[in-house]
Amino acid sequence: MIITSPTWSDGELPPIRTTGIGSWPGTDVADAVKIAFAECPDFPYLPELPARGPYAQLIGRSTAFLAGLAVDLQPAGWRLTDVSSRDHRRAISTLRSDLDVLEELAQGYEGTIKLSVAGPWTLAAMMERPRGDRVLGDRGARRDLSQSLAEGIGQLVAEVNRRLPDMDPLIQLDEPMLPAVLGGTIANASGLLRHRAVEVSEVSSAIIHVADRLAPTPVVVHCCAAGVPVELLRSAGVTGVLVDIDQLSSADWDEVGASLEAGVWIGMGALPTDQALSPDQVARRVLPPLRDLGLEPPVAARIVITPACGLASSPRDAAVRALQILRSAARIVNEQLAD
Repeated sequence: MIITSPTWSDGELPPIRTTGIGSWPGTDVADAVKIAFAECPDFPYLPELPARGPYAQLIGRSTAFLAGLAVDLQPAGWRLTDVSSRDHRRAISTLRSDLDVLEELAQGYEGTIKLSVAGPWTLAAMMERPRGDRVLGDRGARRDLSQSLAEGIGQLVAEVNRRLPDMDPLIQLDEPMLPAVLGGTIANASGLLRHRAVEVSEVSSAIIHVADRLAPTPVVVHCCAAGVPVELLRSAGVTGVLVDIDQLSSADWDEVGASLEAGVWIGMGALPTDQALSPDQVARRVLPPLRDLGLEPPVAARIVITPACGLASSPRDAAVRALQILRSAARIVNEQLAD
């Protein structure tokens, strides 16, 4: 069952779903996978464990998805090279090992599994070209990186389908740098200048290319920064957009409402990672903006409730509790929408 926008049927709303963003504390991937399935049964995900090292952090892990490109870890960060380094090979082997664990623990599961990877624009903003400076500064390099990423994710999806044929992958592109790419605020290697803003049409085309390459596998975009371009992402054909609600402006909320009405589901990051809130408090952060938008209950029910961002910086028990709080909050929201 692929997660799609809930529909109104028989006078009842489908249950509001919850899921994690991706990152998780510790280094025990088997434990993390078990928790993801236990605490997010309607929308489990493959956790990322950045505490294992640079090769398991957002950019390093995502280099394992690149097809036909070699990468090395330099003091300044990850760089495209002619030959893959030990760090890149370790990123690839760690991802494969995590898939082995997922295959073992998810036997018999029928439904959607969310897999996360850095999106093309965050990779372009954070990775270097062979001779230095960001990939972002070279249009051809940006295109090559985006195409490599799309092809590599496609290969991963095919592998997951072979390993777990009853499971439906959903790809989450993590794009925390997307607003900065569009705004032209990313510094070059010297730090004295800024890379020029990338045109909206090029940004959109890269997202469209990934979505088209992966079809019919759904693609969603997560961005917990301010200025998330919800309308741009909806127009690019993504299935969902995940945001930190504390970062949304009034104009952003208008775009959220329009996207919900257009059939896109919205991941509402309603539980800050640095605060201990009760389920009632989380529900009270979700319901008012939905009501202010004047959405009908079937439309408002297209939300998915999430933490504001990843939980890697939390103690394990607190991270587990966060997912439990979200499930309880979702029940409250569902009851209120149904009234």
